[in-house]
Amino acid sequence: MLYATEMLGAETYDAQGNFVGRVKELFIEPGDQPNRISSVLLSRGRFRPLVARHDQLASMAPGTLRLNTDEGHLDLYQPNEAWLAVGKDLLDQQIIDTNGRKVVRVNDIDMNYARINGSTELRVTQVDVGLRGALSRLLKGVVPHSLIRQLQQKLPQRSIPWEFVNLIEADPLRRVKLRLTHDLLTKLHPADLADIIEELSPAERDSIFASLDETSAAEALAEVDDRVKAQIIEQLPPDRAADIMEEMPPDEAADVMADLSPETSERVLEAMQHKEAHDVRELLRFEDNTAGGMMNTECVVVGEDATREEVLGYLRTHEIHVDQLDSVVLIDLDAKFIGVVPAGRLILAEPDAKMRALKLDPPVSVAVNTKEKDIFELFDRYNLRSLVVVDPDHRPIGVIAVDDVVSRLCEKR
Repeated sequence: MLYATEMLGAETYDAQGNFVGRVKELFIEPGDQPNRISSVLLSRGRFRPLVARHDQLASMAPGTLRLNTDEGHLDLYQPNEAWLAVGKDLLDQQIIDTNGRKVVRVNDIDMNYARINGSTELRVTQVDVGLRGALSRLLKGVVPHSLIRQLQQKLPQRSIPWEFVNLIEADPLRRVKLRLTHDLLTKLHPADLADIIEELSPAERDSIFASLDETSAAEALAEVDDRVKAQIIEQLPPDRAADIMEEMPPDEAADVMADLSPETSERVLEAMQHKEAHDVRELLRFEDNTAGGMMNTECVVVGEDATREEVLGYLRTHEIHVDQLDSVVLIDLDAKFIGVVPAGRLILAEPDAKMRALKLDPPVSVAVNTKEKDIFELFDRYNLRSLVVVDPDHRPIGVIAVDDVVSRLCEKR
């Protein structure tokens, strides 16, 4: 194994043993081989730097690199934004550890080398984020590499396998050229992704959100701190922000909109599809600490005479968000609220069972102007998982979910 700090600055010799220069940088080409050192930049005083390709490396050891060719066969250095520079882009930079679900700083890069077709390839295996890497950076050039390694053996190893590393690149054009994606981030729980996003700088946050799909971005945004939510949306183009808002439940989208400047909020609403924008505008009319401000207008409403099989058929043929399936809201022939049927009862009932026979008693509901304190008490008293909000004619217009109550209570601690 070799460390990047042992190779940066290494003396380099050609196949004849002539000194060529010192290693100034190690490059990875992610679009070709995501972990292979594709080329080595050699500095040689006042002369123009040279580049040795991966197939021109003969052998290496701490502080020394030998080539399998003469200097005349090396290329002159030409900048290439498709290259990831180990020294410039990785060392001492922040990265995302998708396995540990956190942001860490790189102290060193661990590499393995192996003989392949007459040359020696260097491949990145893991990123050192602990004291070992910090020690090698601190003592480099002060004491011999062999002594540094002896000292490192006494320290605990803290590293991240390269396959769990997600690189942060704020420049969207360069991110595309490097072919960097954030596919690993979409596999994280939205709450974990939100914690990571909150640790990043504004430019880095923008980079993450710009590359996430709308669904993943919406799920993560819902978990982010309110202050950070507004900052993220303010920086996004209105069309992109609108796409993300459309993937959020109307109540969550309205909460985000309420924290934006009036100008930004209006631009995003104008870019949203008519129905989604209308739902959000309706919710923005209500005070935040009332039932109207807490409710989600997307809920499943069916008639009391419907059978269990008819309701399941309706659910299968309509695009229903999983959060809406906690309970089904029942109405009578006058479209007035008469109760709810929990999903558990719906699943276990006979196919021809009428919905009115499955509803919970008593049918608990609140008006849109009910204060959150009274809502909390109802959830506690009746052990509710959801609470229906009705209009003055007692018709259901939304549902407050238990997770919204829990979030409100946590904010007040």
